Amino acid sequence: MSLSLIKDAIAQKKMICPECKNPIQKCDKYAETIDSVWEGCGDSKIDSRGSRITLICGNGACVWQERTEFWADYIKAE
Repeated sequence: MSLSLIKDAIAQKKMICPECKNPIQKCDKYAETIDSVWEGCGDSKIDSRGSRITLICGNGACVWQERTEFWADYIKAE
């Protein structure tokens, strides 16, 4: 679910680079973060409440990129 939100924000140019203030162009290496694993009596469950991704500016000479769990901080509010 988070990956689709990130890709939509990038496509709609709502995710902004903190260095050059232009829309972020790319992302890479998406992964869900695991909060806990529960296992007992043949039943198991993995709780995942977050995700981590590498954001890449990709605008002109700007080389900013960051691996972050706080990707929502880069989406501009309207």
